[in-house]
Amino acid sequence: MTVTEVDLGRYQSPFYPRQAEIDRLNRWHEWKGYSSADGFYDTTLEYFATRNSAGAFDITPMTKYRITGPDALDFLDRLVTRNMRKIKPGRVAYAVWCDDGGHVIDDGTIFHLQEGEYRLCSQERHMAWFKAAAIGMDVTIVDETEEICGLALQGPTSFSILNELGLSGIDQLRPFGLANYDFNGTDIMVSRTGFTGDLGYELWITNDRAIELWDALFEAGKHFGIMAMGTAALEHARIEAGFLAPFEEFLPAHTTVRTGRARSPLELGLEWLVDFSKPCFNGRRALLDEKKNGSTWRLVKLDIEGNKEAHQAFIFPKKNGGKECGFVTSAMWSPVCKQNIALGTVRTPHGNVGDKLWVEIYYQREMHWSRVMAEATVVDKPFWDPPRKRSTPPEPY
Repeated sequence: MTVTEVDLGRYQSPFYPRQAEIDRLNRWHEWKGYSSADGFYDTTLEYFATRNSAGAFDITPMTKYRITGPDALDFLDRLVTRNMRKIKPGRVAYAVWCDDGGHVIDDGTIFHLQEGEYRLCSQERHMAWFKAAAIGMDVTIVDETEEICGLALQGPTSFSILNELGLSGIDQLRPFGLANYDFNGTDIMVSRTGFTGDLGYELWITNDRAIELWDALFEAGKHFGIMAMGTAALEHARIEAGFLAPFEEFLPAHTTVRTGRARSPLELGLEWLVDFSKPCFNGRRALLDEKKNGSTWRLVKLDIEGNKEAHQAFIFPKKNGGKECGFVTSAMWSPVCKQNIALGTVRTPHGNVGDKLWVEIYYQREMHWSRVMAEATVVDKPFWDPPRKRSTPPEPY
């Protein structure tokens, strides 16, 4: 086993010089050692760009591991819960990996670059866990986070922009597909993936060509409404899509200090990612027991009455009286759906699709706090799920 790690420190994205030029808010946070913008202009404007035109989000801080070697496939198939043998070269898999107790450590995307070569992208850093999981296997794991940068281009005009950029054949790239293109004499990898639940792509390139890519992309998108966007706008889009976020919908299992705080894939609505036909993967025995005996928690999507956002609200089975049965993890008023929506976690047997629950919402207006009990309906579909995100080829906008 061969492992190469980067020294963690304080970094700026290779795209930062262009971001600094347009930044009007000066609101930044740290994302795994990198400075990442909350926003550049206005959260609402940036959010609507992802729904009406295209938003460009810097995904450089994502942890990126290159996994190669004769046992690369065996390593990944044992590490994650889904069947990686079904993911062919040129495809991308969303996956989760668990500890021995069947609790989710993290989720991420695994890019099958070519036979025996993969890139795993995640929010958190996991080299220590991967090293332990790779013992006895002929596999090389390289942390290439510092060498590769990326932009997520998301929204209805994203295809038109990449077509204008001259990426011939981009119209045939299917959802969760990836392909390599020539960009001014260098290689650029494009995947039809994203975190907004809309038509979108992620572009990956070496750091030395980052500014060149940014300039070319924004030049190609100048008549298609392209706009740089920050984390706040992306957060709105991912809630509408019903996507999970670490430290929001679940705590990575190795960060918890109290029992009952971690979640399993079954409790997060990710049973479709668990392939029990595989003979061996981390957490398999615990997950089989949970499937047999039932889960303690259930992730729910909530359509809530009114327009008061249910941030960090308790969830009750009845309007008056009774013990709380769960809590909201993420909430927002959706401008495009015209709904008060939320993701939450409730104790079973509550939370079946169609169930009526009650959410205790506190909100402040002019220093005065008010409380309302709002009825919430459990739904099974994403709040935002346009057909264009699946269309191949996408329609030009």
